Amino acid sequence: MARTWLITGVSSGFGNEMTKQLLEKGDTVIGTVRNTNKVEELIEKYPDTFDCQILDVTDIERIHSFIPEMFDKHGRIDVVVNNAGYGLFGAAEELDYANIQKILDTNLTGPIMIIHDSLPYLRKQGGGRIIQLSSYGGQVAYAANSMYHATKFGIEGFCESVVQEVAKYNIGITIVEPGGARTEFRYGSAHVANLMPEYDHVHGFLNMLDPEKGLAPGDPAKMAARMIESVDIEPAPLRQVYGSQALKATIERLEERVTDYKTQTELAASTDVVE
Repeated sequence: MARTWLITGVSSGFGNEMTKQLLEKGDTVIGTVRNTNKVEELIEKYPDTFDCQILDVTDIERIHSFIPEMFDKHGRIDVVVNNAGYGLFGAAEELDYANIQKILDTNLTGPIMIIHDSLPYLRKQGGGRIIQLSSYGGQVAYAANSMYHATKFGIEGFCESVVQEVAKYNIGITIVEPGGARTEFRYGSAHVANLMPEYDHVHGFLNMLDPEKGLAPGDPAKMAARMIESVDIEPAPLRQVYGSQALKATIERLEERVTDYKTQTELAASTDVVE
């Protein structure tokens, strides 16, 4: 059965790969971009099934009008994919307010409002799926990534709460946590703060952003395929981790947390009211 998908940020990366795979198999994609330069070929090749729309996810007022317009135009949207986003690298002291506000607007506030404004329509049509692109950086934090982690930890908490609110309406949410992949996220769209020599000890990420220093292990096409396949899984998986290294690091960090929490039994009990 052909589906209609709304995917933000389809000019590159996972959004672009998902769009190509979906259009090839006959689904309809409403794909958002900030300009059409990188998707002209798709527009020409799929005039009936690729609905390319201009949207900046930081423009909240536009989101408020865009979501109703798209549901009204297409009648039904089966899957909403929050893909648009970028990485910001630099120690906390190296970031200025503009850096901080922009990544919050792009990676957190915008996706929250896409979901928020889509829920009434998904509920009224009897259900649907939401795929939220996060990262294993939504569970595992590294130095010089503080604001990126803040957005990913934040959007994961939002989704984990919302899925409990809307499950009765047949709306599923899947949080996707990819590891490093060979996309423009690393090799094109990443933002770097104004670096300070005082934090040279955490600037190892510069090697990660240089393709000549070695490429990320993740295959974007395979990851996009797994995202598409997730929509057929019932019930919707809450989280999917892509990449062996990402899964290993996530399990290790979660086990560290559990071990630490288990040492705090007496501390936690010591603050209870004793009747």
